[in-house]
Amino acid sequence: MTREEVETIALALPATEKVVQWGGSDVYKVGGKVFAICGLSGGLSFKVTEIGFMVLTDEGGPGRQAPYLAKGSWVIVDLEDAEADDARSWLAVSHDLIAAKLTRKARAELGF
Repeated sequence: MTREEVETIALALPATEKVVQWGGSDVYKVGGKVFAICGLSGGLSFKVTEIGFMVLTDEGGPGRQAPYLAKGSWVIVDLEDAEADDARSWLAVSHDLIAAKLTRKARAELGF
């Protein structure tokens, strides 16, 4: 995958905004909260469920613990190892997990 493909997938999700920060990484947010980072350590980082974390980081899985974010169930997958369908699913789940943590008011303002 390319960063441009990740951008297309991420920006297709509701109420998503992109900013460039942390050394030129593409950072995707919903309601001001980060749900994905592309470019950090050459990969795509995103939040997952506890089960998703185990599956993606288990031996043979495509991911590993994301630097500085692993404690919060974040993984990183090298862009060259990511398939578009998988990335679409991973980003949708991450987006949903982060959006669910927003306040009721924020969710309503964003149309959730």
